Amino acid sequence: MEQKISPSKSAIQLGILFGIVMILEFVLLYILDIDPITNPSVGIIVSIFNYLIFPVSIITYGCIDYKNKHNNGFVTFGECLKIGVSICFIASLLYGLFSVVFYMAFPEFVNEIIQKTRQVMLKQNPNMTSAQLEMALSMTKKFMSPYITVPSTIVMYSFIGLIYSLIVGAFVKNENPQSY
Repeated sequence: MEQKISPSKSAIQLGILFGIVMILEFVLLYILDIDPITNPSVGIIVSIFNYLIFPVSIITYGCIDYKNKHNNGFVTFGECLKIGVSICFIASLLYGLFSVVFYMAFPEFVNEIIQKTRQVMLKQNPNMTSAQLEMALSMTKKFMSPYITVPSTIVMYSFIGLIYSLIVGAFVKNENPQSY
């Protein structure tokens, strides 16, 4: 009898791949000095890829791959949810840990982001008082701390994985009629 592979176990490789893609994208933007904060069109493109195109395509591939290669052409709605959330959880964990290490290795990067955020805020709202500006910048700095960055990244991408898995699972599911 052949052993059944867990849906979340089959999603590990795709989660690692997704995490590495996001890390490489971040590093590439950093090396090329392309800033999504001061260049909103780049920020929109990066967001579309990280929050829509990559997750949907990788979750879809993961569900179809599990269905065809590991489960004899069958996949339940629940298995699709496990696959999608697992992929996004692993990817976000890698990306969150990378960002913490990156911020620790390059502390000037955080200061650059704060300065660029200051410029954008003043440009968008020139009537902002200095107290409002400092409060907004202190919140930005707090959200870049490792204690908030990693958990919020994990929660956000896991939620995205859940939503997209619900959508993908509705289309990909093919339950085994003999399992009832």
